[in-house]
Amino acid sequence: MSAILQASMQMGLSSEASARLRPEMTAQAAVQSLLDAGAAQDALKLLARLLPKRYAVAWLCQCARDQPLELEDKAGASLAEKWVREPTESNRRAAYEFANSGGYKSLGAWLAAAAGWSGGSLAPSAQETPVPPPEQLTACATVAAINLMAALVAEHFAARRAEFVARALNLLGTGEAAGAGGKGA
Repeated sequence: MSAILQASMQMGLSSEASARLRPEMTAQAAVQSLLDAGAAQDALKLLARLLPKRYAVAWLCQCARDQPLELEDKAGASLAEKWVREPTESNRRAAYEFANSGGYKSLGAWLAAAAGWSGGSLAPSAQETPVPPPEQLTACATVAAINLMAALVAEHFAARRAEFVARALNLLGTGEAAGAGGKGA
């Protein structure tokens, strides 16, 4: 199965959006096809899943830098950015624990979750048996964070989300060799 179709299934794209996708499409062409069809949410989901995880989190951090964030949101963004710069297990775990402790109720929690769900284990640190996150969780957190950032100015939600998506479209070409969501790449 192609990375495009697999990502479509993992992210639960609408049947209309999935019907537009073809296995031979490049990642950029697939996302652009959905954007052209007015399926912005499906395009965002597919984009977030096709980007290598590190690229997706870096994109979130770039978008967050321009936003008027609350202190908790800034803290989550800072943890995500720290993981992007130095993708160590301790930085990933710190982001995961921040997101988890906040109950995923803030933009900052979702920013941190994108990094925290990039690999490692979701089990408590004292547990010996690892519980790896499903491969699409970073993409799910990315979608939530982008939508929350777009909603910071509710009356311009659609335009803001489109602007955020446009920032990441060019990353698809550079990350394509890593495949859908590339492991920690």
